[in-house]
Amino acid sequence: MGLESPASTSFSFQLNGKQVEVRGAAVQTTLLEYLRAGGLTGSKEGCAEGECGACTVVMVKEHGTRSAYRAVNSCLLLLPSVAGQEIYTIEALASGGELHEAQRAMASAGGSQCGYCTPGFVMSLFAEQYRPGRTEPCDVHALGGNLCRCTGYRPIRDAALSLGPALDDGFQRRLSQAAPAVAGMSYAGPDGVFSRPGTLGECLSLLAEHAGVQGAKGVRIIAGATDLAVESNLRGRKFPHLVSVEALQELRVFEDGAAAVEIGAALTLEEIAARWNGAPEVFGEWLRLFASPLIRNRATLGGNLATASPIGDAAPLLLALDAEVKIAGPSGIRILPLDAFFTGYRRTAMEAGELLVSVRIPKPLPDAIRFFKASKRRLDDISTVAACFALRLDRSGRVDAARIAYGGVAEVPRRVKQAEDELIGRLWSQAGHGAGHYAGYNAALRRAQRAVERTLQPMSDHRGSAAYRLALAQQLLAKFQHELEAAAA
Repeated sequence: MGLESPASTSFSFQLNGKQVEVRGAAVQTTLLEYLRAGGLTGSKEGCAEGECGACTVVMVKEHGTRSAYRAVNSCLLLLPSVAGQEIYTIEALASGGELHEAQRAMASAGGSQCGYCTPGFVMSLFAEQYRPGRTEPCDVHALGGNLCRCTGYRPIRDAALSLGPALDDGFQRRLSQAAPAVAGMSYAGPDGVFSRPGTLGECLSLLAEHAGVQGAKGVRIIAGATDLAVESNLRGRKFPHLVSVEALQELRVFEDGAAAVEIGAALTLEEIAARWNGAPEVFGEWLRLFASPLIRNRATLGGNLATASPIGDAAPLLLALDAEVKIAGPSGIRILPLDAFFTGYRRTAMEAGELLVSVRIPKPLPDAIRFFKASKRRLDDISTVAACFALRLDRSGRVDAARIAYGGVAEVPRRVKQAEDELIGRLWSQAGHGAGHYAGYNAALRRAQRAVERTLQPMSDHRGSAAYRLALAQQLLAKFQHELEAAAA
């Protein structure tokens, strides 16, 4: 896409094996709205915020040199985002009057009652059944983004576990071919413009055109849109010019080098998991707590940081890992410690015309690190408090460096440096040091907890009171100590 080219009034994509052309649709139309308006009503709207999975469809996405089916929430996919892409809905599965194996398994196990949620479950199950390289039974956690309020989950689980290897059918053969590329495009709808630049240079030039324009005439950068689409669906927010970064290869880098791990800002969470083979155990634990598989197939690390939400789950982990962010703008590239990135509620240090390119995690990684998330539900929920703690120890077992980071306890995600200082030089573990060190060891923890109390000023809301959040922040630090002690015993 050249910037000199005017935005088109149409675009096309593959839907259930056929090319379809879209003309005159509003930019903020969701894929779900488009499907249902066209008679594909198997996809349902239950929540319009990516919580229930009734709207699940699959996209054909890159998996090495081949492809994979990725289950996603169609209620969070803005229609122009699928330009040039390949989508399958529940209507595509049955053939010649015969149910697909995933559909038949759900029916045979009694996994459907009112049926409202069933198509979404089936599409998630379909994607899992055809997961490249799967040799074990289907992972029931692949259905973690789908909710059922009628039948209960045991028969749905039984249906998933009953499926063997994927059939050697047209769906399987499709995966032997490359996925469609995400290319640059620009679309003008009746409500605004959707731009998807093809290179970082094009994107920065586009942003520079609007850098001095404020308010409704400005641009909004999006990637997976798992946050922005909720604002659009539930709050009626309008964005006259959306600029997608999904086609920018410069934002899709991944390098696990000797000195650092660099992660492109536009990589989805599941793409990061697939690429980071040497990730520390805490990354896998954090990923499962972050969101449902449906969300992780679209949400990006850069998007989670750039929204600057105080309850974003990426920030505490990355703060504890001493991460830096690479920012591109009119003046070139600059590197900023993540600790200096958040400047206020929903505000960052990025200036007009700048773009988050990647996240850099320096090596060596900490000797000990844990991520904790307190929420109403264990999985697929918003944090009340999130915390990540990391230590680097010297040869004597004393704390050489400490990182104590929280989300949900201030207007920004933050480190508590005063608490970190209380631990420096202290013996962290009692293993092998005898009871004589116990008093000083616990005194350091208590001093760190008091520093947390002095520093944090959480708010009260429906998820928890300020007092509860403060007590939780202190006790999570004690839990960190307890877990490391247990591991060392």
